Amino acid sequence: MQLRQLRYFQAVAEEGSFTRAAARLHMAQPPLSRQIRLFEEELGVQLFERTTRALRLTEAGRFLLEQSRLLTARLEEVLEGTRRLGQTQRRWFGIGFVPSTLYGFVPELIRQLRNADPQVEVGLTEMTTLPQLEALKAGRIDLGIGRILFDDPAIERRVLMTEALMAAVPLGHPIARLRRVSVERLAREPFVLYPARPRPNFSDHVLGLFRAAGHAPQVVQEANELQTAIGLVAAGLGVTVVPASVQRLQRQDVAHVAIDADTFVSPVIVSYRKDDTSAFLARALGLAQALAA
Repeated sequence: MQLRQLRYFQAVAEEGSFTRAAARLHMAQPPLSRQIRLFEEELGVQLFERTTRALRLTEAGRFLLEQSRLLTARLEEVLEGTRRLGQTQRRWFGIGFVPSTLYGFVPELIRQLRNADPQVEVGLTEMTTLPQLEALKAGRIDLGIGRILFDDPAIERRVLMTEALMAAVPLGHPIARLRRVSVERLAREPFVLYPARPRPNFSDHVLGLFRAAGHAPQVVQEANELQTAIGLVAAGLGVTVVPASVQRLQRQDVAHVAIDADTFVSPVIVSYRKDDTSAFLARALGLAQALAA
C-alpha cells in the first residue's frame, strides 16, 4: 500500500464522486478510478458501493476513512515538526511515557524540560514500557518513563521512586468504607484489568503481585487506558488497582483504598541508551531524580 493511494481514497470518500475527487487532486478520472480499484484489490475488500446514481462507502470503507484520517493527521504533525527543526536547527529530544506516570512528577518534568533550552524541542509519545525500549534503540525517543523492569544490554535503567498501589472501587462499594483492604478480599471482587495490550505491561505486574500473594483476581473486563478502567469501575463493573498518584483525578464516583500488603507497589523507571552522553539527557535525568525525590 502506498500513501498516495490512501490520499486518493480519502479524496473520493470525502467528495463522494470520482469526478470531483479527480478535480481536487488535479488528475484525470480514469487513472484515479484505476488506483482505487488496485487499492481495493490489494486490501482484498470493497471500499465503495458503486451504482449509477451514487457512490457510497461500505462498512470497511467507513472504518478505513476514520482510521486513515488519524494516520494522515499524525503524519502531517511529524512532517511539520521536521520542517520546523530543519529551519531552526533545533535538536529533537523525544520522551516516551506510560499514561499512569502523568499523575505524579512527570508533568512538571516535561514542563521544565520544554523550557530548559531554546535549541531543544521536546517531543512526547505515549507508549508502554516494552515499546519504549525498541523506540530508544531505534532512536525515535531519547528517554523512556515506565513502570516495568526489562533487561537489555543496550539500555540503562534507573528506578526513580517506588509508588504504593491502591484499590479503586465504586463509591458505594463495601470496600470503599474500609481504611485498608486485604489482597484476599480484593481478589474476590470482579476485576477490571488494564492495559490490555501490548503485553507484557503494568497489568502483568499487577497479576504477578496477586499470584505472589497466593490469589488470582477474576478478570471480567479489560481496558487499554487507565481512564477507561476507572470509568468502568465507576460504572460498577468491578474494581482495579492503580498507583496512589491517580487519586489526583479526584473523581467523586470512585474511592481509593490502601492495600494491606507492602508488596503492592509500582516503580517509576527511566530508561535511556547506554551510549547516550548528551548534556541534555544528563540534565533531564538529574531533574527527574530531583522531582521524584
